[in-house]
Amino acid sequence: MTMRPSDPLELALRGFDPTVRPPVLTTGDVAYLVDDLPVGRMLLATRIDGPLLASAYVIGDAEADALLDRLSRLVSPRVLRGGRSLDRIRRELDQYLTGTRRDFDLAVDLALATPFQRTVLGRLPGQVGYGRTTSYGQLAAGLGRPTAARAVGAALGANPLCIVLPCHRVVAADGALTGYAGGLAAKEFLLGLERRTAGS
Repeated sequence: MTMRPSDPLELALRGFDPTVRPPVLTTGDVAYLVDDLPVGRMLLATRIDGPLLASAYVIGDAEADALLDRLSRLVSPRVLRGGRSLDRIRRELDQYLTGTRRDFDLAVDLALATPFQRTVLGRLPGQVGYGRTTSYGQLAAGLGRPTAARAVGAALGANPLCIVLPCHRVVAADGALTGYAGGLAAKEFLLGLERRTAGS
């Protein structure tokens, strides 16, 4: 029986005994989680140092993946699931959704918003308080752009910080509920919750 010559790579690797070490995972710059809340499925994301980047409705995995891709492009590619920086937003959302909190004490980062969205969303908390509503036209007028109601609606429709920046409080001029990222049932739930607890 004749022996076949050994493969040169096999010969080179004989006696090689690497030391195997577990990978070292550094912390990320962005922490996120997807949570099922009474108003729907939301992706929450914060910077590791605390500011809230997203509290956005995500119906399916594709929407969650698209939002995570935006976070990695616009904030940092180091996006990791979970982390203690999410504890505060989870606690404050829970308090809000049970009617024991009216305002959020969170630093926010509008990195996912356009410049116009930042103008609209920055004005929103001061213009329409807990348990109240305003119209798209009134909000546009408050911004000094009375003909921009449609643009204001589009900016609110892509709000990356739903609930925390309360776009659910903006309704049609006749008071009718109109589009909301979480769906009209979620908008109705949030407005009803605020109406019931506003006087307490």
